[in-house]
Amino acid sequence: MAHIAFKELSHQVLGAVFSVHNICGPGLLESAYHGALVIELKKRGIPFCTEKIYPLYYKGELAGAYIADLVVANSIILELKSVRQLTSAMEAQLIYYLRLSKVPVGYLINFRNSKVEWRRFVQTGDG
Repeated sequence: MAHIAFKELSHQVLGAVFSVHNICGPGLLESAYHGALVIELKKRGIPFCTEKIYPLYYKGELAGAYIADLVVANSIILELKSVRQLTSAMEAQLIYYLRLSKVPVGYLINFRNSKVEWRRFVQTGDG
């Protein structure tokens, strides 16, 4: 059986995500889910940072920055969406954020539909 990085923390985070969706329902703006998830994580005692900034350097100079929606325990990035469907471009964005931040695990989460859609990504350290 394969080792799952941050299995217990991931379980706790997804529990919070499902709770938010069950209470708020589908179809709200991303910002509403973000605010509700912040409250849910606090109530569950799960440590997190919201809108954490990761700088992007190019040839030694600051070229820009990425702002993560939520970073849980410096171990999991949550990229929140409220869209009809997740796309490969959204997946690529999260994968790049994991590389840039060096955070090992990321979840792309879509709240818009009748069921929460989520995808898990793991930064392997290869690049």
